[in-house]
Amino acid sequence: MTPWLVLVPLLLLTVHTAVNALLLRRPRRDATTTERVAVLLPLRDEAGRVTPCLESLLAQRGVPNLSIHVLDDGSTDGTAGVVRAVAGSRVRLLAGGPLPDGWLGKPNACRQLADDAGDADVLVFVDADVVLAPDAIAGAVALLRETGVTLLSPYPRISGAGRLVQPMLQWSWLTFLPLRLMERSPRPSLAAAGGQWLVADRAGYHRAGGHAAVRDDILEDIGLARAVKRSGGRIALADGSRLATCHMYDSWPDLANGYSKSLWASFGSPSGAAAVVVLLFLLYAVPLPFLLGPRPAVATVAYLLGVAGRMISAVATGGRPGDAFAHPLSVVLFAWLVARSFHRRRRGRLSWRGRPV
Repeated sequence: MTPWLVLVPLLLLTVHTAVNALLLRRPRRDATTTERVAVLLPLRDEAGRVTPCLESLLAQRGVPNLSIHVLDDGSTDGTAGVVRAVAGSRVRLLAGGPLPDGWLGKPNACRQLADDAGDADVLVFVDADVVLAPDAIAGAVALLRETGVTLLSPYPRISGAGRLVQPMLQWSWLTFLPLRLMERSPRPSLAAAGGQWLVADRAGYHRAGGHAAVRDDILEDIGLARAVKRSGGRIALADGSRLATCHMYDSWPDLANGYSKSLWASFGSPSGAAAVVVLLFLLYAVPLPFLLGPRPAVATVAYLLGVAGRMISAVATGGRPGDAFAHPLSVVLFAWLVARSFHRRRRGRLSWRGRPV
């Protein structure tokens, strides 16, 4: 087989990235909705960063029937006091109950918030590190109804540490996942979601079992998307980078610990993880050392195709296009994080916010 044939899968994947980028749904700006919308914000030891999130929620417009429900899940850093100081009586502040057997922390917090949402038509789950534009919720609810889906995941623009690694998620969706087919397909295995910001039809959410259906799922966002599909609902991804930012990690150690707690669950099995990592290495990392080898033309084209796909993804989702030139390094770092996650899980060393995973 001629070495040039190895470029075929890279070319096809890059074209697929471009097609998905063109088809990527985006919430409208300055939308309005008269539906009853409940914003649900789970908090655990978020005193140092919840203020911008709360202020952005209080500044929402175009949603006259909006309620904000905040749950303090056993914080020890004064999170509840910060919420009271920033929002006062403009939000409903709940004290989280004890963690039941068989439940992980975030699904349990989200379940309590959803139960408190009353007769809301739409549930909007937001993490404490997300800051929304004033018209973000109205735009997301409008898109939820326009697409007719049960669960919408408008992924925010990511900031903070890990600029070479964190954009890999959006890139992987655009490169390997047929987005419109995912929306139409009833297969639960064909599902993706980002838990930083989720918008759900309340009736469809409860029909899927709510967060009780993913009570022990470390990737509760993807688990919820699959539960929605199993119940006959539909899901969709959207580019939320123009309406929301998410500052996930302040440092590389924080990012490594955050990724390690869940990457092991992303592939189904260690063999599945190994297959994904080997494929990424062969397509995107291996060509780089051969730029100075006997076939530099093939290696150069392979490298540039990888850069092009990553650059398309960055432009489409509010990322940094220039970081695309370090895509082989991103793949290497991602592979290291996957290996670290499995290693720490085998050693029983996974935890998050003081709770074992």
